[in-house]
Amino acid sequence: MGLFSFFTQKIGIDLGTSNTLVYVNGRGITLNEPSVVAINTASYEVCAVGADAKAMLERTPKTITAIRPLQNGVIADFEITRAMIKYFIAKALNKKRFIKSNIVISVPVGVTSIERRAVEEVAYDAGARKVKLVEEPMAAAIGAGLNVDRPIGNMVVDIGGGTTEIAVISLGGIVASESLRIAGDDIDINIKDYVKNKYKMDIGIVTAENIKMVLGNASKDYYINRSKEAQGEEDEIENKEDEIAEEMEIRGRDIVSGLPIKITITSDEIREALIESINSIVNAIRRVLERTPPELSSDIYTNGIYLSGGGALLKGLDIFIEKETGIKVYIAENPLQSVALGAGKICENL
Repeated sequence: MGLFSFFTQKIGIDLGTSNTLVYVNGRGITLNEPSVVAINTASYEVCAVGADAKAMLERTPKTITAIRPLQNGVIADFEITRAMIKYFIAKALNKKRFIKSNIVISVPVGVTSIERRAVEEVAYDAGARKVKLVEEPMAAAIGAGLNVDRPIGNMVVDIGGGTTEIAVISLGGIVASESLRIAGDDIDINIKDYVKNKYKMDIGIVTAENIKMVLGNASKDYYINRSKEAQGEEDEIENKEDEIAEEMEIRGRDIVSGLPIKITITSDEIREALIESINSIVNAIRRVLERTPPELSSDIYTNGIYLSGGGALLKGLDIFIEKETGIKVYIAENPLQSVALGAGKICENL
């Protein structure tokens, strides 16, 4: 048994709607690629996986389609997800497919038993010897370095691509939680729809994601604070909106003429486009806080709220949530890697 365990690799996987990260015992995170697969529509054969497949999004001929096999954090296409996980594990292990693996995979809070079984089956088909599923906020908390085993309340908000996972954790378990199917992908769609409605210009989802990365913001206070730090001034900065806002030139297709055009869009406009989704996330946080026992609520007020996932990097989101809830908000040290790091630590200690 000891010799068999020696040849068993331990792997933690953050199986996300937008990106998949793989943690390998002793080596850390060895893979971080988009959860995208390009397939031949005629033969249904896989043409590309990960970054190569994402580069094909909205750029493929009719014979090839690039798809995301996970939707809202759960498997939408079983066969394609299996092929994707097999590819990612092989790449993370430098194609050492002969090594059987103990795998810990993150899943959204509240997934159904059918959805859990689908994830387990995919992992076993990919060559796992043993599979354990862990809720994303629990993995994120562990990955962020929080002590989840103590009788102290910790709140984690993990904003991924397909879902926002909110949970209050104490004594190694989840006390109150909510899985909101509004996250990074919805913000991309918000931007795409805003540009279409206001400027009558159609842009691709990849362009929308790029706009989010550059101009995406949840609070004007982010720019005000940054201006104060840069200028060392305290007076009259709030009235200098033209100096605070950022702008970006984008290109797309004019809906009326069908011709390529370009426009300039500002961070203020993008904040306007995102506010509905951001308010939905804040309202979900409030609902979880309302269901939290008083003693744990006191702990959260003292310890603060921790943000993880790609959405945690949205400019000013921590400021906005803090202003709306009155609770200090912290961004995890490695928000993009928190879930994968947590899954890896869990797997190491199985």
